[in-house]
Amino acid sequence: MKSSSTRKLSSAQDFVEVPFRRHRRRLRSGLTLVVIETPHLHSAQVALYARVGSRYETRRTSGLSHFVEHMLFRGCQGFPSSFALNDAIESIGGTLYAETGRDYSLYQIPLHPREVSRGLEILGDLFRTPRFVDIELERQIILEELLEDHDERGRNINIDDVSRGAVWGDHPLGFPIAGPVDNVKRFTTAEVRRHFARFYGARNMVLCVTGPVDPDEVAAQAQKAFARLPVGERVAPRLAPGPRGEPLLVVVPNEAAQTQVQVVFHGLPDVDPDYMALSAMMRLLDDGMSTRLHYQICDQKGLAYQVSGALEPLHDTALVDVDAACAHGKLFELVEQSLALLRQFRDEPVSEKDLTKAKRRYRGDIESSFDDLDSLGGWYGGTELFYKPRTHAKRVAQFEALTAADVQRVAQRVLVPERLTVAAVGEVKAATAKRLRALMARFAA
Repeated sequence: MKSSSTRKLSSAQDFVEVPFRRHRRRLRSGLTLVVIETPHLHSAQVALYARVGSRYETRRTSGLSHFVEHMLFRGCQGFPSSFALNDAIESIGGTLYAETGRDYSLYQIPLHPREVSRGLEILGDLFRTPRFVDIELERQIILEELLEDHDERGRNINIDDVSRGAVWGDHPLGFPIAGPVDNVKRFTTAEVRRHFARFYGARNMVLCVTGPVDPDEVAAQAQKAFARLPVGERVAPRLAPGPRGEPLLVVVPNEAAQTQVQVVFHGLPDVDPDYMALSAMMRLLDDGMSTRLHYQICDQKGLAYQVSGALEPLHDTALVDVDAACAHGKLFELVEQSLALLRQFRDEPVSEKDLTKAKRRYRGDIESSFDDLDSLGGWYGGTELFYKPRTHAKRVAQFEALTAADVQRVAQRVLVPERLTVAAVGEVKAATAKRLRALMARFAA
């Protein structure tokens, strides 16, 4: 019998969502608890997701969510210093990790399954009795962090901040997550406490435990650890604005060896019927070195050492993002070729071979996420902050049902001039900027 290097893609009906189970319940405090039971794994994770971040701020409070995150590391009643807090967590084999985002903030402790109860106890104490001490020390740490994003003139040269500021304008989604320097220098302990009290109530958070655990035992442990957590209120986020209606180029001068650039389009939210087609388009654009973006931009044109295409999801929208850094003189051609690659999705259907490859890789990534605590917790915990997440099986079924016509339709819907922003940080000559604006205006042709 002859063997073949290709195989038929199995149907979505064959997909079985194993070997984990999801359990959801509401604790008496109002805190939502999600337990992802993974008997096939040998590690666990305790994570707390809070509906707080730059989206919920004003110009005056911009950066305060990130500031509060830093201040929480300064300890609580049971662990009254940063050393005591971290030592307690590290003594059970864990590490406290936190991040502030635009849509939400995350606090998590990866640890051994037998230490979950202790991890919940420590996290519960931290969010019930934070001390918020040593603010001047933490302020200096944050200011050091901000130096990475600013040049010697004080200009923000972080390409993500520049591009998001251009895309979202005065909406809080456009604010830098760490905030402006002047705000960081001004924040007081009283402001930190008010911000924490508003956003870190039980109704505004989701507790997610992932690992080979007993869901009933975890529920009892969580109930005890978070029993005295203030109920608070569910804070409604300010909805993202729609597309601006015309292309926009933003340039920030910076004397560096390369120019950083992002080509960004307003995308579609996860709940949109075309979201899965948009996800497929991005995989066809950049999902390995053999897909269009890397192969054409790097291998064939030599315009950059590295380029990436990604879909940044927010709960009510998303951004299509092509990111690269190049020699200053190659900027125009890099943007030109990137837009040409994107325009191909509008102008002609993708091949069945490429679409089948994307489906196979998508399914493989979904199945591999069963071994990834972050992926499981993020999807079933973080998403729970805003809406009920779809199961993995449903996502696979939707992706495998996609056709070339679906991908072309979503490209024609999203990849249009009125949704386009190009941001560049580097040495961009006036003549180059003029050519880029003309190129962006012609993108509709």
